[in-house]
Amino acid sequence: MYTDIVDLREFYESGLGQTAQRMIRRRIRTIWPDVRNQIVLGIGYTTPYLRPFMGEADRVAAVMPASQGVSFWPAEGPGMVALGDEADLPFGDNTIDRVLLVHGLEGTEQLRPMMREIWRVLAGGGRVLAVVPNRRGLWARADWTPFGHGFPYSASQLKQVLRDTMFVPERTRHALFMPPLRSQVLQKTAPAWEEVGGRWFKAFAGVTMIEASKQIFAGVARRAVQQPTKRRLIVPLPGGAAPAARTGSIRTGGDPDTEPYPRPYPRA
Repeated sequence: MYTDIVDLREFYESGLGQTAQRMIRRRIRTIWPDVRNQIVLGIGYTTPYLRPFMGEADRVAAVMPASQGVSFWPAEGPGMVALGDEADLPFGDNTIDRVLLVHGLEGTEQLRPMMREIWRVLAGGGRVLAVVPNRRGLWARADWTPFGHGFPYSASQLKQVLRDTMFVPERTRHALFMPPLRSQVLQKTAPAWEEVGGRWFKAFAGVTMIEASKQIFAGVARRAVQQPTKRRLIVPLPGGAAPAARTGSIRTGGDPDTEPYPRPYPRA
């Protein structure tokens, strides 16, 4: 189940949420440093992480699942968020260059249909970046945050999900190493936690982030198989009865004695 939109908004308005947003957003930016002339789509609750792309990408949009709810964004301009079904995205095939997935994968009840839709809308050289709670991290156990709800993943589990849905995992990153506590003193030391944790304690990160590319299979040309010509075959019945018609596949122009249907009696 998705976390309700009200709880998500309240968390990201809190001090702890603002700190988590900065740490994750900084790591996302290192993975996608340049999105010029590209279309970026966020699925789940991604608006806290899409703002850095607004002045750079060609277009930015977000889809929030109907079971989660929707909030208007951004506050200072036209809305860029749509409420929709994550298994039926309102975009054409091969139209999106980047898909950011936050607070989506761990809460959906339509995992494969959602990933199949992401595969459909992604362009040939597109990328998807999945951000999920780390199964071994403290944040996955903190139910007072959105990262403590839903199904957390280890890096190997997330890679398997991506492979099973026709994506190729490319890069793995980790973020959110500080403990999920509301202490303001602790939040001020978050950059130091990120530096130390990213170097020595990656297995205990709060979130796992994997960038994957769209897997496209090469088509194999099939040789045309010539179909046998069908014509009506007349089989005489014993006793002078009217002939019965049978339809079958035989070689035209061949010897009638070699036709594939058994005769009811020897030829006179």
